[in-house]
Amino acid sequence: MTYLANQQSEYRVITDFPENVQIGSNTVIMGNLAFKRFHSRKKQGLIIGDHCTMDGVHFDIGEKGQVEIGDYCYFTNAVLLCELEVRIGSYVVIGWNTTLADTDFHPIAPAERIADAIACSPLGKTLPRPEIVKRPVVIEDGVWIGPNATILKGVHIGAGAIVEPGAMVNRDVPPRTRVMGNPAQIIGEV
Repeated sequence: MTYLANQQSEYRVITDFPENVQIGSNTVIMGNLAFKRFHSRKKQGLIIGDHCTMDGVHFDIGEKGQVEIGDYCYFTNAVLLCELEVRIGSYVVIGWNTTLADTDFHPIAPAERIADAIACSPLGKTLPRPEIVKRPVVIEDGVWIGPNATILKGVHIGAGAIVEPGAMVNRDVPPRTRVMGNPAQIIGEV
C-alpha cells in the first residue's frame, strides 16, 4: 500500500493516513489534501481495493460516512462528498473535477433552510439543525465518468454505463447506457 503526497512537485511516500482507512495492495493515493476533510468515525470509513490510483482525490467524509471503492479504479481530482454511503465497483474511471455527493448538506425547503442557517450561525449555538436528507450513491463495475460530471444523492449507475463530461446525474442510469446533459438524459447504449 502506498500513499503519496505532492510536496513542491516531488512525490514522497506517506503512511500516516487515518486508522479507519483500508488500502489494497498496489494502490496509490497522490495529493496532499486527500484526507484534509476526512472525519469518518466508522470502523472502516474508507476502503479502497487493489491496483487503484487516486490522483488528487478529496475524501470529504463525515463522521457517519463510509466510502467503498473496488479494484482497478482510476480517479483524478475527483471530490467524494459522503455523509452516509458511497459504493463504487471495480474498473471504474472518474475524470477530473467530478463530484459525487450523497446529500445536499442543507435542507431544500425554504423554511427549513432558514432554520438551518440560524442553527449554524453564532446565534443558534443551542438550536438543532433540521434533518438533512442523505441517500447512498452506488456506481457499479466498469463505469466511466467524464470530467466535470456531478453525481447526486440516491443515484445508482449501472454496470458499464458512460457518463459524458459535464453531466448532472440526478436519477438512476441503467447498465450499458450513455448519459449526458443537465439533467442527464440517455443518449444511447454502450
